[in-house]
Amino acid sequence: MLFIILAFFLGLNGKAFCFDLESRVVKTKLKNGITVLIMERHISPTVSLYIRHRIGAVDEDKGETGAAHMLEHMMFKGTKTIGTKNYAAEKKILEAIEKTGTTLDKEKQKGDKANAKTIEELSSRLRKLQEEHKKYFIPNEIDRLYTQNGGLDLNASTGQDVTTYQVSLPANKLELWARIESDRLFNPVFREFYTERDVVMEERRQRTETNPDGKLYEQFMSVAFSTHPYRNPIIGWPQDLMRLSPAAMKKYFEKYRAPHKTVIAVVGAINPEQTLKLIEKYFGPIPPSKEKKNTIAPEPKQTEEKRTEIIFDASPAMIIGFHKPNPPAYDDYIFDVLETILAAGRTSRLYNLLVKQMQVAESVSAYNGLPAALYPNIFAIFASPRHPHTNAELENIILRELEKLKTEPVTEEELTRAKNQLRMNYIKSLDSNARIASVLSYYEVLLGDYRYFSDYLKNIDKVTTQDIQNTATNYLKKENRTIATLDRKKE
Repeated sequence: MLFIILAFFLGLNGKAFCFDLESRVVKTKLKNGITVLIMERHISPTVSLYIRHRIGAVDEDKGETGAAHMLEHMMFKGTKTIGTKNYAAEKKILEAIEKTGTTLDKEKQKGDKANAKTIEELSSRLRKLQEEHKKYFIPNEIDRLYTQNGGLDLNASTGQDVTTYQVSLPANKLELWARIESDRLFNPVFREFYTERDVVMEERRQRTETNPDGKLYEQFMSVAFSTHPYRNPIIGWPQDLMRLSPAAMKKYFEKYRAPHKTVIAVVGAINPEQTLKLIEKYFGPIPPSKEKKNTIAPEPKQTEEKRTEIIFDASPAMIIGFHKPNPPAYDDYIFDVLETILAAGRTSRLYNLLVKQMQVAESVSAYNGLPAALYPNIFAIFASPRHPHTNAELENIILRELEKLKTEPVTEEELTRAKNQLRMNYIKSLDSNARIASVLSYYEVLLGDYRYFSDYLKNIDKVTTQDIQNTATNYLKKENRTIATLDRKKE
């Protein structure tokens, strides 16, 4: 019943709702280049706040993979005024820690030629300095300030294209947020750098090196992309992580806070005019960036199938992926529809066939737009066979079903069902201040125009069965695909 009601509501009012969303958003560009999106919404006395930076793992220099993610960790360590007991004294300790840690890293990088005694002495000195440093700072002070003032959903994330900071607060705490976040952009202090670097290394071990899904995905991306930085994991390659330094963080931070790459979204029970004045007061003084435009060479066109295999003591799994355009290309909308038809829900084509009818798969899913959306990306199908079936069997069936898309048009019923599901997902993404702030800021920072989201349903409605057939023919072909498999070692 809920599905019928929502589908009916969207069918009648989807376009009007998009127009209403657009008319209620106040978009302003500050003199320094920061874009501000404000939407007044009095459903509760709260406000949701997103700051997004159009910089991520894709912008890292060679040999410094993991810098974007590491910087996100560092940005929670406080500022010259937040989290310090005596910054003048603390600064001296931090300089000594950086000098010692940098010397230690250089010695370790000598490999077999490294002096074991020197490493031991430097390691001991670093530990003593880190212990001494604890007297001068207060851990997790930013988190404490937000929590004591009613903050919820405090979080941050690093992607290939975008880095995000978010929090929801009582509406009368808006200035507290502006003071904290602007101070982070003016005066960050990268405390506990070497300790946090070890934390990230452990995070990598848990998520990738000892995790079969993470290991397979990382291997797939590194093969699917031969030159484009999308091939690098967001968390970084191990050899690069252990070379990251506080100096590299400071250099990367200057790219990171560039105003012309920053979008602030504010949604909630606020006064737009007063809110804009507040943001101008705290964020307006950030100087415009002098950074040169970062040009990334496109991934060369793939001309033959790529294959890779991981041997791991875990259940078999596979990924089949195809290169495709990024949004706002029309083909990207078609792939959103195709993703839904193939693997969204128990009635989808692949789930119904592989899991329910043939019972050859434990799971199957499809994703459009991996690993990110700023540059041409991947449409991928993930699947795992059900014992005693194999990856090879599953691959043959999936490829056969993809071939059918080229010769047998999807039915109008399938197309209508997929569009209704996408409409449902759309309205769900607007059910809270936080979700609205999220989508507005994401498309504004990524594509330079949040109205991509406003126009989304209109473009989905245009997709025809012939469009799907043409797209399958153009992209779902052998020379454009990469297949990664995970198998157990044969006895």
